[in-house]
Amino acid sequence: MSESHSHFQIRPRFKVNLLQTPEEIANQLKAGIEAGATGIHGTLIDGHATFSLPKKDQHYWSPQLGLSFESSETGSVLRGLYGPRPEVWTMFVLFYSIIGFAALVVLVVGYSNWSLGQSAKILWAVPILTVVFLTLYIVSYFGQKMGRKQMIELHTFIEQALNIKIRD
Repeated sequence: MSESHSHFQIRPRFKVNLLQTPEEIANQLKAGIEAGATGIHGTLIDGHATFSLPKKDQHYWSPQLGLSFESSETGSVLRGLYGPRPEVWTMFVLFYSIIGFAALVVLVVGYSNWSLGQSAKILWAVPILTVVFLTLYIVSYFGQKMGRKQMIELHTFIEQALNIKIRD
């Protein structure tokens, strides 16, 4: 994950096939956390791990990295998912859901009124809801940009702990 990597994904992810067993991966990740050179915190439980930066370095848009690793024919498969902290992600899902539900209600009521030959002025709320949706999307885009440097720190930590290079 390079500094110049610029395409936007709501929740960037990766998948890597490794020769190590899941137990070896867990041990390497634990050793990376215990070394403490980067200050990255993590929890590992049965083939799953979550990593984040120290609280003092976190801001509202700070990312976290969720990993899962499982056995495969050639060793193991490591999957990573970068995303905001759960409370931030939940807030955005809630806002998108409210906007979607409001758009559905407006469209049903507006179409019903229009089909009955009544005023369908409520349909003017659809472009407004679209603007609100796009604004929320742009806010999430800039939020992710603000957390980009920290996402690279997490990515680098995993690469160093496992002694691998993960392609974008």
